[in-house]
Amino acid sequence: MREGSVPMEAECGREMIIGALMKHERLLIAFSGGVDSSLLAALAVQALGRERVRCVLLDSPLIPRREVEKAKETAAELGLPLEVVAFPILADPTFRENRADRCYTCKKAAFRLLKEVARLEGIETIADGTNLSDLGEYRPGLAASDEEGICHPLAEAGATKEDIRRIARECGLSCWNRPAAACLATRIPYGSEVTEETLARVEAAEDALCDRGFSGVRVRVHGSLARIEVPEDGMARLFEVRRDIAAEFRRLGFVYVTLDLAGYRSGSMDEANEHLHRP
Repeated sequence: MREGSVPMEAECGREMIIGALMKHERLLIAFSGGVDSSLLAALAVQALGRERVRCVLLDSPLIPRREVEKAKETAAELGLPLEVVAFPILADPTFRENRADRCYTCKKAAFRLLKEVARLEGIETIADGTNLSDLGEYRPGLAASDEEGICHPLAEAGATKEDIRRIARECGLSCWNRPAAACLATRIPYGSEVTEETLARVEAAEDALCDRGFSGVRVRVHGSLARIEVPEDGMARLFEVRRDIAAEFRRLGFVYVTLDLAGYRSGSMDEANEHLHRP
């Protein structure tokens, strides 16, 4: 895809997003390399020009190395100005405690760091890839973004996740069907401390699955037990290689290795809280 260009096939949905973006003079975009922030950044360049858009990736042990590399590759592919900034969130003892509002604590710190970067760049507005589909889910981080004045052009334009993938595909973005990613802390139950060691173990376990061709996987950690979530169409294949996977996971320090029969679903760590508070 040529830098700053978007084919006309996606013009209808694209124009609504571009209209929301053109209200701003300059933008700093919270960039992850996922389809939401990638489409947002590509259309921001289309709407405002490359010189008026900055993309910032906050890098921490919460982000798998493979996701950081994918983000860099996507930015390079789209000709996006990307800055990678260290985000030392594990230095925050409140975050490490891993309360139910962990995401709020993290996003609050992240947006404050982005605001400092924006201030140094002389940029007044920060945007992220929040869309209408996100607004219907339990996302404590949204409250933090609203408190810090972060704008959501995709949601403002009325774009759902389905719309974003369609427009991204029509625009020729190679990441249009990239599986959703989430920070590695979401693999750890609330109340269990988030440590760099545990995050690294989760990342290595998920890398082992990805290296065997599985996608959209999660390895949830419950002490010495690893609970693997894969999309339902991958369960049979995972079961075929279960001995190899179990051996690999035990080398990583897990004692028990299990397959969640309910399959992958976003936010499964919230299910325990929902069960406890069910009337």
